[in-house]
Amino acid sequence: MNIIFIVIDSLRQDHVSFYGWQGCPVETPNMDQLARESVVFDNMYPEALPTIPVRTQWMTGQRTLPFRPWQPLTREDRSIADILSNEGWLTALFTDCYHFFKPDYNLHRSFRVWRWIRGQEYDPYRSGPLRKYDLEDFIKPTFDERWRKLVETCLINIEPFETADDHYCAQLVDQATEWLEANHGRPEPILLWVDSFDPHEPWTPPQQFDRYTDPHYRGKKIILPCGGPASAHFTEEEMAYTRGLYAGEVAYVDHYIGQLLDKLRELGYYEDSVIVLVADHGHPLVDHGKFLKGGDRMYSELLKVPFMIRFPGGEYGGQRLDALAQFQDVLPTLFDAVGLGNNTETMHGRSLMPLIRGDADAVREVIITGYHEAPDRCVRDKVWSYIRRPEGEPDELYNLIEDPREQRNLIDEYPQQAARLAAAFGSLYAVRGLTVKGIQGRYEVGGSAAG
Repeated sequence: MNIIFIVIDSLRQDHVSFYGWQGCPVETPNMDQLARESVVFDNMYPEALPTIPVRTQWMTGQRTLPFRPWQPLTREDRSIADILSNEGWLTALFTDCYHFFKPDYNLHRSFRVWRWIRGQEYDPYRSGPLRKYDLEDFIKPTFDERWRKLVETCLINIEPFETADDHYCAQLVDQATEWLEANHGRPEPILLWVDSFDPHEPWTPPQQFDRYTDPHYRGKKIILPCGGPASAHFTEEEMAYTRGLYAGEVAYVDHYIGQLLDKLRELGYYEDSVIVLVADHGHPLVDHGKFLKGGDRMYSELLKVPFMIRFPGGEYGGQRLDALAQFQDVLPTLFDAVGLGNNTETMHGRSLMPLIRGDADAVREVIITGYHEAPDRCVRDKVWSYIRRPEGEPDELYNLIEDPREQRNLIDEYPQQAARLAAAFGSLYAVRGLTVKGIQGRYEVGGSAAG
């Protein structure tokens, strides 16, 4: 039995059409087909954000939120590649996530083979003047000089691209499938980790996938929106265009992930592997006023991700589970599935196999998530989402069943639900023991309304 681990960075759950979110703007036929044959989770959450803390959770089965910021693997960490290499597995990592190959990050440690695709986002890969693009077409007057340079770096990196096959995810899948072909028939089990940075910003979908923007649009091409309140920088038309670019990126990634899945089928790995497809987080698209990730954006557009596991021969397939799970649970689940559960005793995560086999209804009653460096925390169960805000800001509470887009803050109507969730985690998580802050509390002095 093999493990195929597919990561799609910044993919919102509501942009995978299988999940059935109302208003899903994009079709994802390849991920949908995998989902139909898999065990699909509705409530899988990151434990700490963003990119590197998440991958640390996946690779080690450990929590990171209370303990560590964005940082490299340490000497003491024991990763999936460390353990499986010691167990005699052939391990390979293919990624265009440029954070992997920053000096000393060690995320490739113990992989027998690793290959990095250069050029994503701000990766200082190419230099020289822009020839194909005019920078002014991609920026607004409100962008500061630093942001202008970031956009310029992104454009310089993609200038050589002529066809869809030149783009990053296509390169990534090409190298991974080449390795699969070259190593087909080897006797040892394999771990193949394919980590796509797309559809992370900047959003530059190949032309044939740019089918979700208005073809008559003639405004600025905002491929990399700056942070802060979006209304301070962008018109509604510009925001809609940028959301369309993101949808196009999702469609393009789905296409090339389909090529990877086809190669797994062709070579026989599809029926002899545990195949995981997961995103590290979603991405805010002005759902609550802002583009881009951030410690204050503790809503489902950032936190809800696709997560599916296909087992050899399609065993357990067709299930859709609403049980709560977090990323530290993924590695114990994989090791349990392939008969290496004796490696999981020291992990914070809990195997999800009892859920998948039908032996349990839950492994967690609540989850907590956030950024290690930010004061905001989100505590959820399957119905309620409580967002703990810093002092001076009201807390938030949403009913995820009745209001999945989190538009109505119910903190004053149901403070007992917020208090219940706040009490679920101790002071290590900077939530428990603090008074729930309602909206009206901002205006009350000594129990009376302040004029």
